[in-house]
Order: sequence, then C-alpha cells, then structure tokens
Amino acid sequence: MNIHDPAAELKANVAVPFEAARAMPVSVYTSEDFLALEQEHVFAKSWLCAGRADALKEPGDYLTMEIAGEPVIVLRDRDGGLRAMSNVCRHRMSILLEGRGHVRAITCPYHAWTYNLDGSLRGAPAMDMNQSFCKEAMGLPQIRCADWKGWIMVTLDPDLPEPGEGLAEVDDLVGYLRMEDYVETFREEHHWNTNWKILAENFMESYHLPMCHGGTIGGAVDLRQMTCPEGFAGFNFHHIQKDDSIALSIAHKDNTELQGDERNRTWLLAIYPSLLITLTPGYFWYLCLTPDGPGHVKILYGGGLHPDFARDAEAPQHFETLKGLLDAVNDEDRGCTERVWKGMQARNAVPGALSHLERPNYEFARWIAARMPTE
Repeated sequence: MNIHDPAAELKANVAVPFEAARAMPVSVYTSEDFLALEQEHVFAKSWLCAGRADALKEPGDYLTMEIAGEPVIVLRDRDGGLRAMSNVCRHRMSILLEGRGHVRAITCPYHAWTYNLDGSLRGAPAMDMNQSFCKEAMGLPQIRCADWKGWIMVTLDPDLPEPGEGLAEVDDLVGYLRMEDYVETFREEHHWNTNWKILAENFMESYHLPMCHGGTIGGAVDLRQMTCPEGFAGFNFHHIQKDDSIALSIAHKDNTELQGDERNRTWLLAIYPSLLITLTPGYFWYLCLTPDGPGHVKILYGGGLHPDFARDAEAPQHFETLKGLLDAVNDEDRGCTERVWKGMQARNAVPGALSHLERPNYEFARWIAARMPTE
C-alpha cells in the first residue's frame, strides 16, 4: 500500500470487521486529491438534496446549488413541475442566477440572453445579425431532478436509479410518518471550518451527546442504554424514544393514527452521501452538506412541522422555542466538529478504535471506499 494514497488507506481501513474498526485515516479528510476523487466518484454520481420541495411553491420560484463544481438551477416550471438545469449561460458562460428567489424568465446579467422556465432560449439581443446563430440549439442543458418524499433530489448521473429504488427501506422504517407532508418553516445557509465527513459522522452517532451537548440535550442520554443497528446500502439510521419535555417531539394530541411507540419515536436518518434528517412525529430538521475544500463545508440547515402541528394555532410558539434549542445544539456541534478538524492538522493525529455506538461511521466509511477507483 502506498501510504501517500488516501483511497488505498481508506480501503485498507475498512477491510477489517466492525469489531476491529478504527476511525477513517486523517488523509481522507485533509487531502485535496482525495476531495477531488469524492467530487468525481461520490458527489457527481449520487442523488444530492437541494432542500424541501415546498420551498418552491409557485412557477418561477427557484434556488441554486452546486454539484461537484457544477452550478445548477432548480425551479418550478410553468406547469408546476420541478426542473433542474445548468446555471451557466450558453453565450459567454456567466452564472445566471444566485441564491434563491422568483423569476418570470431567466436573464443573464452579462449580455441579457433570456431563457424560459423550461430552459429554452427566449431571446438574445441582436444575435439575429449572426447568420450562424440557431436559437433552438442554445437551451440550457437539463439535469435530472426528482421529488422524493418531499425532498428535492438532483443528480448529474444520467444512469443512476431513481431515489425511491435505492432508498426503498426508508419506507419500511418511517413511511408511517409520511415525510412528504411535513411543512418547512425555516431554511438557512451556514459555512463551518471543518471537513464535510466530520460533520456527517457527527450526525450519525450519538456517542458524543453527553459531552458535546452537555449544555443542552446531553444530560438525558445514557450511553449504555443506546444501540446502533446495521444500516442499509444507501443510508444508516438510529432512533430514540422521547418524552413530552419538548412539546413537538411527540404526536399531536388530536392524532389518532399513530399508536404506541410510534407516538414518541425520533428517527435519525443519514442518506448517503450528505442528507441528514431528524424526523419526529411533530417536527423535522435537516442538514444538506456540500464540501468547500477539505477544511470547509457549506450547510443547508432547515426544518419544520408535521401537518398536525402546522395547522395548530399554538404551534408557532412551540416551534420558536424548539428552534432556539436546535440552534444551540447546532452551535455545540460546530464547536466539536471544528475542533476535530483542527486536531487533524497535528502530526500526532492518529485514528482510534470506534465505539459500538459508531457503527454508522464504519458503514459510511465503507460506502465511500466502495466508490473510490481501483488501480
């Protein structure tokens, strides 16, 4: 094995059974070369989440994202369907739209070439004077987009199976909650000084809860009472039974469909590679991760309510309290994950043995390793 080859180091790292597993090698977090492999073989070949479908309510509502360096527009077209397309003008290659908003048409800020909401070119000033110009050939390239259980999923891979095929087991676990019906109430963008995988792994395991979240939720955690089941090919998960100390953590009092433990079970789903969902009978929150170099990650952070609570006049006050707690937990996670990134720069940084509560991290490492090219 070439010790300067992070992909080879990772493959060797996950070639042992879970009982003997260690954390991923430092090089897979810090190496620019390994990030380039991730962009090509993980992000460019996976379904990635752009947020919730109800963030785009009306025709012309749009948001932008980036997949492996490729700028993408996602919008509601005139027929009300979700559509994704290149965010690069077909003229001199300017970026067309930024952030999110509403447009009647997509107009390039450089030379005013204008595109319809289906990506076809509507107009190009004075280009009729160029005899070789063909407007019909200048539409924006289309990119695959799907609504999977209320999540906007986008991929650059034309051959990837639909999200529902690769994530069929999600229905077996949480289908009874009808995730697609939840209503988003906030959506924010953050930027942290850590590697994207450090944050993903942090979400996947609850071993860190007592210490990292000692100021918020950690005091209620008993590590010896927790388990982490085996995950599936496309995601890992674990769940927690909660009491009514948070008003929205359990099913609404008027809900008669959910019975027994279903009424207070919280699910944590890590959809590979970078969609992290916490789902309860009352609310949900999520993170979508995009690497920005080895030591930075762009985070889409959002959440909202089960429809029962979305209709409840008292729910906004409850959610305001909950959002304060979520923000505080997020701040604690930021501190912990940024310290891990800083520690990885040390010459004495060596990965240690995994806890039994870190099985999801091992499975995540194996999933990434399986996507790395072989020599």
